[in-house]
Amino acid sequence: VPHSMGGKLRQIARAVQLELRLSKHDILTLYLNHAPMGGIVEGVEMASRSYLGKRSSQLSSAESALLVVLPQAPSRLRPDRHPDVAQQARDKVLRRMATLGRWPQSEVDDALMEKVGANPPRLAWVAPLAAERLHQAARRAARKGQARTVVHSTLDREMQATVERMLADRVGQLPRFVSMAALVMDTHSMEILAYAGSADFSDARRFSHVDMVRGIRSPGSTLKPFLYAMALDEGLIHSESLLADTPQSFGGYDPGNFQASFSGPVSVSEALQRSLNVPAVDLLDRIGPARFAARLSAGGLRLRLPRDAAPNLSIILGGAGTSLEELVGAYRALAADGVAGTPRITPDAPVHEARLMSPGAAFIIRNILEGGGHPDQPFVEQDTSGVRLAWKTGTSYGFRDAWAVGVSGRYTLGVWIGRPDGTPNPGFFGANVAAPLLHQIALSLPRSAPISHARPAEVSVAQVCWPLGTAAAQTPPEHCHVKRTAWVLRDTIPPTLPDRLRSRGLLEQVWLDPKTGLRTTPACQPLARQREVARWPALLEAWLPAQQQEALGLTPWSPDCPDT
Repeated sequence: VPHSMGGKLRQIARAVQLELRLSKHDILTLYLNHAPMGGIVEGVEMASRSYLGKRSSQLSSAESALLVVLPQAPSRLRPDRHPDVAQQARDKVLRRMATLGRWPQSEVDDALMEKVGANPPRLAWVAPLAAERLHQAARRAARKGQARTVVHSTLDREMQATVERMLADRVGQLPRFVSMAALVMDTHSMEILAYAGSADFSDARRFSHVDMVRGIRSPGSTLKPFLYAMALDEGLIHSESLLADTPQSFGGYDPGNFQASFSGPVSVSEALQRSLNVPAVDLLDRIGPARFAARLSAGGLRLRLPRDAAPNLSIILGGAGTSLEELVGAYRALAADGVAGTPRITPDAPVHEARLMSPGAAFIIRNILEGGGHPDQPFVEQDTSGVRLAWKTGTSYGFRDAWAVGVSGRYTLGVWIGRPDGTPNPGFFGANVAAPLLHQIALSLPRSAPISHARPAEVSVAQVCWPLGTAAAQTPPEHCHVKRTAWVLRDTIPPTLPDRLRSRGLLEQVWLDPKTGLRTTPACQPLARQREVARWPALLEAWLPAQQQEALGLTPWSPDCPDT
């Protein structure tokens, strides 16, 4: 018992032992290094850094007096909990120093003016969630008898610090509970160079402990590039195939666009670049959602669905779950000849690659996302920096997740913004919050030799005609209402997708009255002239400008044919 007679005698004996074996300087050093300073804090140096945010050699007179008095009652005099009481005790020490003539009165007067308060340093965490991930992996390895004393990562310190600083600069502009995540990967080696799993690791209000690089969330529209690539590889489309952005119902599923409006006839390039929903759902319906999900899974991007649920048309608009890490690995295919890969956070991690699309499809999709997909126009840099970025945004249902993922130079990168608990953030969508951060990160990355933009041999340029979608050289002029320049794969120019409302196709035989020019039938007018016309898909004809409707050659019916 420390305060009993026996306890005091033992303390006296220990003090005599210390006096006999150590000098006064050594005893003072031990005291300064081990004196209790409140809580788990021991010693002057630790107290100086913990309470005042500086080294002990940088303490002012007032701060030195505070640490001198603190061991007398560590819990009662803690400056972070009881600053007023601590200041009274400190002032007593200061006045005694003046009375003893140790410090000049002027110095003591200045010190008495300083307010006592804790000013702990803001800890500079570097990749904390990545470090925790590595730590957990090391523990698992230790349980298997593969313990390592040193764990090496692939992270680039400067790039990591830059990305974390960018997130820190933006976090003040976000609502209270919103977090962010960002990942930068070397496209060649698949090594992770920057890994930020949360916006601010010191802010528990933003669920800072939740690693959103690996969190499973709805990807919104970020899967659309892979759908169009699959359709290219299967010969269903080319870059200028005619699609219908009109209200449609797919077995009771009625998708709308983010802007709540429709555009009528659009090309594949326009539909992808503008992230139109109806054309994507239409295309997925023709390919099959189960086949599409299986292709993604084989490429390393696994879609998480509710238990016992099967892939349906909603998956192309975010009706399934995946992670930022898997998205970045899949987008790597756009810059690696169609081969996706699993991001690696340690140099000795195994290399996992899988083909997600052909080199030609990867080139076409990247060209669309980077510059609009116009083979007949010179490439225009997106900004004056000269950085070429092929990117796609995504927004999940209810504004729960905002995404931006892309490839630039030798890097593949992605950004997620949202609340880790899944609460909606109205007004937060990929284009207005995630895309600016993605572009800022891309601009900050070290310049490197860009991945080759050389066109694969299987990709060529062709003139095509709407509405049939056939090559201009093989299309009669009267059937070529609109001419487009397209990227095509393997010299294959697929025609416009089958009309959902007209089973007979887009070419139609009509009969015209030679006198009036009005439509008729051989039964009404035996001398009627037969003519073949190219119709637009039925869903699109109402969206055509008047001039194009007249070009169809579909004149009104003759009043002499009442039965038509």
